[in-house]
Amino acid sequence: MWNPGFATPETQAARLQGWHRAFCIYSEHYRGTPQKPGLILGLLPGGSCRGRAHRLPAASYDAVRRYLIHREIDHDGVYEEAVRPIHLDDGRTVPALVYLADRSHRQFAGKLPEREALGLIRQGHGATGSNLDYVLNTVAHLGELGLSDRSLERLARTAAGGAGPWAVSGARPRSRTPTSGRS
Repeated sequence: MWNPGFATPETQAARLQGWHRAFCIYSEHYRGTPQKPGLILGLLPGGSCRGRAHRLPAASYDAVRRYLIHREIDHDGVYEEAVRPIHLDDGRTVPALVYLADRSHRQFAGKLPEREALGLIRQGHGATGSNLDYVLNTVAHLGELGLSDRSLERLARTAAGGAGPWAVSGARPRSRTPTSGRS
């Protein structure tokens, strides 16, 4: 949301109907490592998701698409690229590339108990920085859009507010055996 990674000719607030954001993916590259995974957001079926939509530049579409595949799929690899309609704040509905959580992937965490999620967020540090910074940036950028997600805000406050007995050393991801239907 806050770092598209390419020059975009237009960014608008948007809504993706039928999908919601959730901390449901073990990050072993960007916000964690295989030994100490972090926990990042993915899109899961149900509800709706408000955020930002970045128009892809026509002149460099192929290069930007390769970049997005490299960033969203080649590393943590737990996203599936799809095209879904999104509703822009200016009233238009347009097709958009979205990256949905692959619930059959070994890094799919599903809905974790808050205590376990906090441990992963506190311990995670990967190629692009700390998992806690990722959570705080997400909350801040949602706020810039005038959006509030109480559970995400509570998770961010709790994760940033000090280490509980489960922080860092006590966090262990659950079995990574793929399960379908968890959300």
